[in-house]
Amino acid sequence: MTTTKVAAPARRSGPNLGEQRKKDVYRRTMARLGWGFSAPALIVIAAVTIFPIVFSVVMSLSNVNVLGSGFQIDGFTLDNYNVVFTDSTWQYALVFTVGYTIVTVVVEIVLGTLIALVLERLQAGRGWMMAMLLVPWSLITVISATLWDYIYDPLAGVATQILSVLGFGHPVILGSPASAIIAMMIADIWKTTPFVAIIVLAGLVMLPGDVYEAAELDGANGWKTFWQVTVPLLRPTIALAVLFRVLQAFGVFDLPFVLTQGGPQNATTSLAILGYRAMFTDLKFGPGAAVATTTALLVVLGCLLFLRVFRSQVSETEM
Repeated sequence: MTTTKVAAPARRSGPNLGEQRKKDVYRRTMARLGWGFSAPALIVIAAVTIFPIVFSVVMSLSNVNVLGSGFQIDGFTLDNYNVVFTDSTWQYALVFTVGYTIVTVVVEIVLGTLIALVLERLQAGRGWMMAMLLVPWSLITVISATLWDYIYDPLAGVATQILSVLGFGHPVILGSPASAIIAMMIADIWKTTPFVAIIVLAGLVMLPGDVYEAAELDGANGWKTFWQVTVPLLRPTIALAVLFRVLQAFGVFDLPFVLTQGGPQNATTSLAILGYRAMFTDLKFGPGAAVATTTALLVVLGCLLFLRVFRSQVSETEM
C-alpha cells in the first residue's frame, strides 16, 4: 500500500512578507499625509458650505424673533413650512422655477448640440468660433443681465426698436408678465448655450471613429447615424450638461433680480428671489430659511431621480 503525501502550501517568505508590510505602512502614512494636507480645505468647505446649510435647516424649524441687535432662535416649530406651503406666491414661484428650468434647459441642450455638431465638422476656424462662443458664458451674470436690460430698454433698446420696425408698436418688453418671462429666458439661453455646446463638443471629439465606419458600411444615412449612433454615445455627456444646467437654472436669482426684481406682478419670481425677499426685505428669517431648505431638497431629489433614470437608460443601451 502506497501513501501519497500532500505537499504543504508554500509559506510566504520572510522578505516578501516584510515588503508587503512596508507597502501597507507606506500607504497608511500617505493616506494620513493626504488627509493632513486636505484638512484646511475641508475645514473651509465645512465653514462656508456645510455650516450655513445646517444653520438654515435649524432656522427653518425654529421660531425666529427679530431684535434690534439681530435675531433670536426660540423653540421648535413647523409653522414656517406651513406658511410656505400654503402661500400662493410660493406655489407660483415653484411652478415658474420648474417651468423656467425645463424650457431653458431643453432649448439650450438642442441648440448646444446643433452648435457642437457644426463645430465638430469645421476644419478651419474652430478655435476662433469656440473663443467667440465663450464670450457670453464668461460674462458675469450680473453684467450679462445689465446688458440685456439695455437691450430691452423701452426707449432706446435694440429689441424694442426691432419690434417697433416689425409693426409691434413700442412695447415695454419687461413691463408685461408674458413678455418679461420670455425675455428672461432668451437672456439665459444666450448666456449658457455656449457652455452646453462646449461640453457636447468635448463628447463628440472623444467618440470612436470605427463605430461610424461600421454604420457607413451598413448603409446608414446621416440622420439614422445621428439618432442610432451619435445620440446613444453622447448620453453621458448630455446627462452631465443637463445636470449642471438644472442645478444652475433651478437656483436662478441674479438674472431676474437685475432685470425685473421678480416682477411685473411677481411674474418672474423664482424660489431664490422669494427666499431673498422673505429674509432680507420682509425680515422673515424662519419662512425664508424654509424656502431655501425646500428649494435645496427639491434640487437634490430632482438630481437623484434624473441620475437614476439616466443609469437605467445607459444599462439598457449597454445590454
